[in-house]
Amino acid sequence: MPERIDSLAETIAPVVASLDLELFDLELGGAGSTRVLRVVVDREGGVDLDAITAATEAISPVLDHLAEEGAPPLRGPYALEVSSPGLERSLRRPEHYRGAVGDTISVKTRTPEGAQRRRGKLVAADDEGFTLETDGEPERIAYDDVTQARTVFEWGPAPRPGGATKRKKKKEAARR
Repeated sequence: MPERIDSLAETIAPVVASLDLELFDLELGGAGSTRVLRVVVDREGGVDLDAITAATEAISPVLDHLAEEGAPPLRGPYALEVSSPGLERSLRRPEHYRGAVGDTISVKTRTPEGAQRRRGKLVAADDEGFTLETDGEPERIAYDDVTQARTVFEWGPAPRPGGATKRKKKKEAARR
């Protein structure tokens, strides 16, 4: 199935590129009459509702034509969903990781002991894997070991250095 999605991505990418958008991801999920083709588009500065609408209007007739020809994987009913990657983006391909270098990410990996989740700064990425820095320590992780990864959006202002320690000391002093 992945090669069919790749072929579909090759068809859709130029359509969205003509709108000054990038095909960020493509996924076909569900089964039977509940299948959903998710097309995720992006561009520098993000996408707005007008861009999503334009992409949907441009992609839909292309997919309708492919479905009429019976092209896999579009045989049978499916729903088209076009969206942006959002603030917390799934990382599934090497180019996703390369685009997120410098960001905080959350990664779930397979280990002989079971699943392990880590959160840290993505400091490098190449075709085989990436380097995650947690607590100042770099760790090399192979893509094949990753079961799930996404960027993490940090809400609010960054904490002040030593702020939590100062508050904790004040509370302790008040108790005495």
